[in-house]
Amino acid sequence: MGLSAKTSRRKFLGNTAAIGAIGAIGAGQLIRACSSENKTGPVEAPVMPDRAPEGIPLKAGVVGCGGRGTGAAFNFLNAGPDLSITAVADIFQDRIDEIRKKLKDEKGVTLDDASCFTGFDAYKRLLETDVDVVILATPPYFRPEHFQACVEARKHVFMEKPVAVDPVGARSVMAASKQAEAAGLTVITGTQRRHQRDYNHVLARIKAGMIGEIVASNVYWNQSKLWHREKQSAWTEMEFMLRDWVNWIWLSGDHIVEQHIHNIDVSNWFLGKVPVEAVGVGSRQRRLTGDCYDNFSVDFVYDQKVHMHSMCRQINDCANNVSEHLRGTKGYTNCASTIWDPEGNPLYTYEDPVDENGESTVNNGYDQEHVDLVTAIRTGEQIVEAEETARTNLTAIMGRQAAYTGKNITWDDMMGSGLKLGPAGPLTLGPVDVRALIPVPGSAPEA
Repeated sequence: MGLSAKTSRRKFLGNTAAIGAIGAIGAGQLIRACSSENKTGPVEAPVMPDRAPEGIPLKAGVVGCGGRGTGAAFNFLNAGPDLSITAVADIFQDRIDEIRKKLKDEKGVTLDDASCFTGFDAYKRLLETDVDVVILATPPYFRPEHFQACVEARKHVFMEKPVAVDPVGARSVMAASKQAEAAGLTVITGTQRRHQRDYNHVLARIKAGMIGEIVASNVYWNQSKLWHREKQSAWTEMEFMLRDWVNWIWLSGDHIVEQHIHNIDVSNWFLGKVPVEAVGVGSRQRRLTGDCYDNFSVDFVYDQKVHMHSMCRQINDCANNVSEHLRGTKGYTNCASTIWDPEGNPLYTYEDPVDENGESTVNNGYDQEHVDLVTAIRTGEQIVEAEETARTNLTAIMGRQAAYTGKNITWDDMMGSGLKLGPAGPLTLGPVDVRALIPVPGSAPEA
């Protein structure tokens, strides 16, 4: 059924957030219609604004000024009126120099030296400024500590995925998320598919019953090698690892966590739950640095014995595939655009809205995340995505540990695990007591 007169928009958004359907931030209304498509129930699809509304000026600070941090800064500035970047922080000065130049050249934003901070504690000094929002985009190892500090400083947060590299970190984010809710903060994470119109419109029809009960899920992120850095003679061991971070388990969580989290998240989001166990395989075939695998294949099992096959690979000259698929008792979908009946006949195909010139418009999920962030802050319609993302993050860690160990790993194992990655002592730009020890199934440490 559609929203009743007694159902407030705040309550509706709160309920959808609880099951992971967080794409309707800032929606002024819901499309509510009883669908005749395949005799489904009412379809409730969010209306997603292209820009955030006018409101209080908001200042943002960026922690982690590499490519994604710089991109997120631009996404924030694109989100609506009266938005500014007023502080930046990174371990390395060259990253600070690069983001300052890009902001000045492309957005006319000038940052003075007093608003730019370097070092491992740079985030603490940024939090002492008058920023309203903090963009967290460092390597994910640092995310739990940085997020907790933001919540304690009462700052709204945009944080990139993944939000942790180990179970201890994921649970820390879950706890901090509860604190953010209680403090009235808005937290948006980098799971941009949840902020795309196409996924949300398909999801609305899945929830209306167009494919019936979901019985299986397949998710993929198979691509060529991502990137790596060669160690420079002037770099310390720590600097090399930080600049080569996607190839180190303790910094990235491995690519099933760092990248494939997007696809796993779609399955969890559409099913409204997390798997209860996983068994997987993986290996390292061609990676040049670090200690990560370069391929995983994991069988996740949800309750009621619904299986998700998860596959990811980063190897050149292989077949590529980045997609998600769900099969139900009445049909199947690619989650992003189309729903088919069991015989392969299209039941629904998403079409982008058109502008005043009749041209198709596509909402950029990277910009939309920040539109939704700013809209939530300015309207007072609090949204906190951190716990849902941490649960998907822990799902990906569960799959990683299943492949590393060769064991059946359960959700309860993850919720009780004391596994914490990274150096034992305080971080410095010197030697690192982490070595490249490639996990060997059957002999790797337990989860």
